[in-house]
Amino acid sequence: MKVILISMPDVVPVIIHETAVHFPNHGIASVGGNIDPEHDVFLIDLIRKRRSIKKYLTRQINRIKPDLIGLSAMAWQYDTCVKIAHLIKELRPEVKIVIGGYHATLMHEKIARAKEARWIDFMIRGEGEEACRRLVNALDGRDDLADIGSLSYKVDGRFVHNPRSGNLDLAKLKPPIRDKRRLTWGYHIMYSRIEVLETSRGCTRSCNFCSMKHMYGRSFRTYPISRVLADLDDIYYNCKSRWAFICDDNMVLNPKRVMELCDAIIARNYKNLTLVVQADCISMATHEDMVKKMGEAGFKSVFLGIENGSKKNLSTAGKGDIVAASKKAIENCHKYGMMVIGGLIFGFPEDDEDSIRENYEFFKSIGADAAYCQILTPYPKTGMRAQLLEDGLITNTDDLKKYNGLWANVRTRYLDADELQYQFWYQRQVVLGWWNPPASVRERGRIWTGIWRFLFKPYLKLHYRRVMKKYGWRGRYQREVERWERMNHFKDLEGY
Repeated sequence: MKVILISMPDVVPVIIHETAVHFPNHGIASVGGNIDPEHDVFLIDLIRKRRSIKKYLTRQINRIKPDLIGLSAMAWQYDTCVKIAHLIKELRPEVKIVIGGYHATLMHEKIARAKEARWIDFMIRGEGEEACRRLVNALDGRDDLADIGSLSYKVDGRFVHNPRSGNLDLAKLKPPIRDKRRLTWGYHIMYSRIEVLETSRGCTRSCNFCSMKHMYGRSFRTYPISRVLADLDDIYYNCKSRWAFICDDNMVLNPKRVMELCDAIIARNYKNLTLVVQADCISMATHEDMVKKMGEAGFKSVFLGIENGSKKNLSTAGKGDIVAASKKAIENCHKYGMMVIGGLIFGFPEDDEDSIRENYEFFKSIGADAAYCQILTPYPKTGMRAQLLEDGLITNTDDLKKYNGLWANVRTRYLDADELQYQFWYQRQVVLGWWNPPASVRERGRIWTGIWRFLFKPYLKLHYRRVMKKYGWRGRYQREVERWERMNHFKDLEGY
């Protein structure tokens, strides 16, 4: 069997420009790595082919002549996923298409009834490694579709949904694909190569805006440390990458295990290894010994889910009061040489213009190095969505293409969606202003931070001074909105 696994090209530039960072898709790499070796597997990350999707896919599909194509998509990428499925069926009608990822997991029943179901042959809900492995074998005559857990398949043109399987034993999973079977390349963070590493899955926190529990339940599982080290060896020695992004949902839930992992990494003596991770504020605030060990192991950047400076908004989000923990977590990270990217969420029911400005001011006061700002998004099947629907605060229930954190799909009790969108953008400009890389970042990335500080930023300041003179704040904002609208519009997929 010949199999191609494809991830979507859609991006969200909520930190920096959408072309500055391209990570390989770890999901399809892990699924592909666990398909039995007698099958030929290829990976395509369309994030590297955003300007020529149809041309590129046409060439690769005609060359490989696959038997099965897998498409992975989140909710906001699903519109593109459907167009690509349609394109594939036109190029090669006999090929089977399976979709997976968050959207297929959460919305499989709705997808099964929708018109796009005609282009989809299978769906995999939840973790995909074992279900996809068995699906490939079934299509090769060596397994039975009816016996494959978490698989949806068609009988007489209608989908049948097999029961969900339990969570996988991560110790039994094979490594992800990072070799020549990956047809797309050029993954980078600024000018440096970067790869993706997974050390655990799941999260036990109670945030009600997150759909994670529909993938794994409220669970936390870890890979054996020996497996993590083997992955790091592959990244460091075979891929020649000195940067690795750890894509765990919340790596630091078990501080003792994190410290054991860090000791193992330190003993490996990787030179110039830079690790990037996401973590929760409480763990990073209350386990300084863990943070110290992370710094020694090469962790240089951490994303912290601060979310909001308002205790009331944090309570609404199911986060509890983590304001003090946010400050302490940032202090610990800085003490041991880690840059902090802080996550902020705007658009809670009680937000008005003043509270949005105050939240940015709060962020500025706690000393994080960069902000990852999003608007509260009513993701399908979340507790937050149910609450906002009940309160009549969701203004866009169906256009999931805008469910990426950039767009206002809700209103507040004081701001309509359009004004919320504007205040989210405007207050950031006037409170946070232009990003100034901290000294630690300038030291590690002298070339790209120098280019930003002494070339791009001065040019952009001059450019926007002219824009402001001509259009004012509202006009400048409208030009930004028009750019966002174009960002994930792919002309060569029009008509599908």
